[in-house]
Order: sequence, then structure tokens, then C-alpha cells
Amino acid sequence: MEKTEPDKIHILFVMDGIEFGGGERVFVQLAAGLKDRYQLSAATTAGMKFEETLKSLGVHTYSVDMGSQLSFKPVYKILDIIKKNKIDFIHSQGARADLFARVARSISGIPYNICTIAAPIEKFDIGVLRKGIYRFIDRLTESSVDRFIVASDSLERLLTSKRGISSKRVVKIYNGIELHKYHPAYNSGKLRIELGISQDIPIIGSIGRIIHSKGIEYLLEATKEILILYPETRLIIVGEGPLKNKLILKCKELEIINNVIFTGFVNDIRDILSSIDLLAFPSLSEGFPMVTLEAMAMAKPIVATRIDGITEQISDGKEGLLVPPKDSFRLSEAIIKLIRDRELARSLGTSARKKVEAEFSVEKMVAETERVYHSLIR
Repeated sequence: MEKTEPDKIHILFVMDGIEFGGGERVFVQLAAGLKDRYQLSAATTAGMKFEETLKSLGVHTYSVDMGSQLSFKPVYKILDIIKKNKIDFIHSQGARADLFARVARSISGIPYNICTIAAPIEKFDIGVLRKGIYRFIDRLTESSVDRFIVASDSLERLLTSKRGISSKRVVKIYNGIELHKYHPAYNSGKLRIELGISQDIPIIGSIGRIIHSKGIEYLLEATKEILILYPETRLIIVGEGPLKNKLILKCKELEIINNVIFTGFVNDIRDILSSIDLLAFPSLSEGFPMVTLEAMAMAKPIVATRIDGITEQISDGKEGLLVPPKDSFRLSEAIIKLIRDRELARSLGTSARKKVEAEFSVEKMVAETERVYHSLIR
């Protein structure tokens, strides 16, 4: 099925795109890296940042509402896209998008289907019954996937050992960062200027969705301890989510509200990263987070939890400091250590940048994904 240059391989990305997180970021990176060699289209939710970003790259987008797994309408729409555009294969991500893409592939007879697993159903923060239904549907449709792409060893083990998927169908490809964009030399100082925070006051950054699995409540408890020794310290919490108001109340209860700043969603976090002294990442569960890679690329020291995904990015004491999840005391100890020892913080940041350069570039991620595509079509 090798195609000549005038007849480019046509890939259809399928993703709900309601939010713009790490998964959406990866597909935008793929689009930017592949658009000159492939014909790209996307089925996604209209009017969202994901769709708008893809459009800016020249990707043709189709509006598909994937708000419910119980509706067959998205399948009909994807089938119509496949028929009218002579799609060669589908690349999907996300529980709903995966289901619709798999069913559409089975009906249409399209040659190939690739699925990226970033947040497996097993780690969804939902009820047991609902999770069981999702998992049942997932198992029913797994056979229609030719290749599963995962971003970590733990996800690879989950699919091969626990789900029983053949290792030949699972490919690990690490997420990548634009090294020219996220660079230690980028230092706007914009955040400190806007907030009126002098250079001698430590700033701790927390970046991500404000949800339970991010463990931010433990960071707030740690901040209470940090302020005893460094009372001027600021904690910057970047992001939005359903727990935001609850965490603001917790700040008031802990009497740290004057030292905590909730910025809301920030489109370009480089100004944040360039201004903070360290990134705190107290997550309870992760796939393979992008924000830690971004901080590493900008040579920022990181204190994170010792969980799957993170341990493939950061070695304790080498690229950052790792602590047990849900342990606010150990979290505060590690952060205080970096505030106190600026040379250690600098050394960790330098090592982190070197690791990203060697293992986590966006160019490497795109090239390895392209190899997966070609392994199927040849």
C-alpha cells in the first residue's frame, strides 16, 4: 500500500479535544511534524483550542460531538469522513474517541487503526460500576486496534500483562518537548514583575488541572510547614478544575491564603516556569506528564511524587527529588531542601535539561510515531 508523493497517505486524528492537556498537545506536535509529508484531517469538538490549533497548522477539521458514549451519531459522522476523504488509517486517543474510531473502522473496513493510550480507564477517577462498563466496552473493541502507542513502561505493562494484549501490538514512545521553545535561556521575569515579587522571595510552582489525582491538597499542607521557615514564600497554582474553590477554602483554613496565588488557566506557561524557583508535582497518579518535561527542559528543579511515569523521567537526586505520594511532610522537607540549597537546585535543573535533550525531544517522538505508521502500510 505504499503511496507516491502526489497521493499522500491520509491520516484521520480522532479526539474529543474538549480540554487542551498533554494528550492534545502530543497530537498538535504530531500534526506540526507530519503535515508536510501526510494529508491530515481531524474529527473533534468544534470551537475548542485543540481544533483551533490544528486549523492554524493547516489540518482540515470536522465537527464531531463525542459527549456521550451511548450515542451512535459520532460513528456515522466518522464513517462519512472516511468515505468522502479516502482515509488510509485512523489515529485516536481518549475513551470516547477510541470507541467511536474503533467501531467506525470495523464498519468501514478502513485498513488500519492506531490508538494512543495516555490515561487508561483503570486510572479514571470514576465510580466502580461506571469504570466497569467503560472497561467492558473497551475490551470488546480492542481487537480492532492494530497498534497501541503508550508513553511509559507502566502503561506498556498494563496493556501487555494485565490486559493480555500482544507485545507486538504495543509500542512505547515517550512524549517530547520542543527544546528550542522550552529553554533555560527563556527568562522573561514577567510573573514576578506582574505580582510584585522580588527575586529573593522563593516561588513554588504547581501546574496542571485542579483535580483530586493531582494531589494539590498535600502541597497546601506542605506549604504551611514551609512558611514556618520561609514566611515570604509564594505558591503559584496554575490551572483550572472542579476542586479549585475547595482548595481556596483549604488555604483559608490553613491560614496560608495570603501566600497562595491561583492564576487560572495560562496558555503559555513559559513565563511561569521562567519565574519559579522550583516545580512541585505531588500527583497521585499519572501517565507520562508533559509539564514535568517542560520544567526539565527549562532546567527547573522538581520535587515530585515517586509514581509510575514520573520515575521514568526523574531519578531521585539526579534530575529532581522524589517523595512518597500523599506525604505532605516529606514533600515540605524536599522543597525546603531546594530552597535552602541553591547549588543543589541548580545542579538538578542542569541534569534535567540534559536528560530531556537526550531522551524527550519532540523530533524523536514524531520520528518514532512515523515509524509505527510505516510499519503498518508497508
